[in-house]
Amino acid sequence: MPRPTTAQVAYGSLTVVLTTVALLLATDARSAAAVAGLAAAGLLAGVIVAVALMPRGRRLETAVPAAGRPAAPVSVPRARVAAAEPRMTEHSLRR
Repeated sequence: MPRPTTAQVAYGSLTVVLTTVALLLATDARSAAAVAGLAAAGLLAGVIVAVALMPRGRRLETAVPAAGRPAAPVSVPRARVAAAEPRMTEHSLRR
């Protein structure tokens, strides 16, 4: 699953806080069950906002390959691998 972006975390958290406070003020809830229900509604709203901000290419249904269809293998040319890992042939300390 892709990691959330900074914008997703910020907007989702802000939505949770503001929605929960607005619902608590609007309903004047006093019981623990009502407060828990309103907090759950705020959390759900925050998750919906965070998922709505997800870039189109990173959504879960496009990120996971279809069942039965193997992912395309990735090949790296040998020259590129050899150039990426230089070998030390002498000591780094000079005499």
